[in-house]
Amino acid sequence: MDKLYLKSQIAMRQAEFPTDLKSRENPLPIGVEKIITIPGVRRCGKSSKMEAVVNTLLQKGVDRKRILWVSFDDERLVTMTSDELDQIIEAYREMYPEIEMSEVYMFFDEIQLIDKWEYFVMRLFKHYTKNIYISGSNASMLSTELKSALRGWPEEEETMPLSFREYCGFKGIDTDGWKENDLAKIRNAFIEYNNDGGFPEVVLTDNPLRKTKILQTYFDTMLLKDLAEHYGLSNVEVLRYFLKRIMDNLTKPTSIRAIHGDLKSRGLKISKDNLYEWAAHACDIFMFVRVANYSRSLQKVESSQPKYYCIDNGLRSAVLLPQSNDEGKKLENTVFLELYRRRTPADSIYYYQGKGECDFVVQKGIEIEKLIQVTWDMTNAETRKREIAGLLEASEATGCNNLYIITSDSQEEITTESGKTIHVMPAWRWLLDK
Repeated sequence: MDKLYLKSQIAMRQAEFPTDLKSRENPLPIGVEKIITIPGVRRCGKSSKMEAVVNTLLQKGVDRKRILWVSFDDERLVTMTSDELDQIIEAYREMYPEIEMSEVYMFFDEIQLIDKWEYFVMRLFKHYTKNIYISGSNASMLSTELKSALRGWPEEEETMPLSFREYCGFKGIDTDGWKENDLAKIRNAFIEYNNDGGFPEVVLTDNPLRKTKILQTYFDTMLLKDLAEHYGLSNVEVLRYFLKRIMDNLTKPTSIRAIHGDLKSRGLKISKDNLYEWAAHACDIFMFVRVANYSRSLQKVESSQPKYYCIDNGLRSAVLLPQSNDEGKKLENTVFLELYRRRTPADSIYYYQGKGECDFVVQKGIEIEKLIQVTWDMTNAETRKREIAGLLEASEATGCNNLYIITSDSQEEITTESGKTIHVMPAWRWLLDK
């Protein structure tokens, strides 16, 4: 690695700060003496969260020379080996020999692209500085192996596309002290959010065609770089079709066996085991989140057909292009993403399927905390009957009586014949509920 190039990159990045940023909820911690890991899907705002830390440091009087930022999503740096990573520190020390390394704040963007990077980071933490931030677009950053390698020092700050509250903030809509005359703005913003998703660059783009192009580029990068290149997958067009099949099946249990049968009938040769691996890899890069069917039996949970929720509605729409009768699917995906965003390490999210179905079973520790149904509207009598019946069946199966139905815009309290109360809430209000 050319050390002169490293120095130019370090100096160029220092000169770019402070950056102009929209504020996000849950800023990254400063001064906790932990290795702050920021995993999440590509382009969701991980780098911006780290940039916000730099802005705060500069506001507090920290010299920009004490900022060491390296982005490994760079064609000259991505080829580095773990043995070459020390050259980054050598280059920095040659630039600023007067600065104590313990006073340096280090930011490594997309560092998971370098094999065995975790040992380099642990060495820095142990011998140089306690101020280290690392981001990456692969769930290996959340793995137990990583936690073992870093000896319990990482603090995870998983980042997702914008929440609805953040989306409104980006659009200049007040969601804290909103008044009745703000309601139309909030409702319209919710419709847009449910359709377009929450990738920051997309939210700040007004042109619909431009939004679609940006999202299609995100998908292609995930497909070609994060999946095909990173995992050595050669059958790209079959992989593309497979991912689209999972997206199309949103909100329903997905049978990999059925997709395999479909591919086979088309004359496409791919093993069933490969498809299971591909689905796992797609979850590893945060394109999908896997949700199992609830059961008191762990064996049944593990063997159940999962549902796969997409990390962003806009991404899915850009890949599949407009689908009819999709509002309900997108609403369910939006509700899931918010549940996933609000979860704690003690929480698990399932779906329930018996004679009827309940969309979400939220478990906190060993207790079922709440049951949630999602439907676009409740005006149809059959829809209303079905949603209530599925919720009550799940209530009997789990023993949970904290029952919700999330809709596009309805609000009421339903008291059932058995005396249970079901809270019907509009999605926009539930999403803004802190």
